[in-house]
Amino acid sequence: QVHLVESGGGLVQPGGSLRLSCITSSISFSIYSLAWYRQAPGHERELVASITSGGSTNYVDSVKGRFTISRDNAKNTGYLQMNSLKPEDTAVYYCNLKYLINNYWGQGTQVTVSS
Repeated sequence: QVHLVESGGGLVQPGGSLRLSCITSSISFSIYSLAWYRQAPGHERELVASITSGGSTNYVDSVKGRFTISRDNAKNTGYLQMNSLKPEDTAVYYCNLKYLINNYWGQGTQVTVSS
């Protein structure tokens, strides 16, 4: 059983920053593609950002220039740096690891952007 643990969520004011972390110790982390998804109440889960095993990144248009996805293979950890946060970024954020047919999810961490 593979476990992913997210951390770093919380309440932040508009314009603030948070860094989410996703750690796993159960697999060969470096071969997996890493992605962050989010789901707001009443909305479908959406892909926010992804990074391949080779380091190529992709972002949804709404976060380009504000969010940065990264990974530290030596620490089996992925990150999502979120700057200039907006109220519409409020959601539960999920970490995802994928390789071939293997697809793993974390439990989610709440991010709330509000004054």
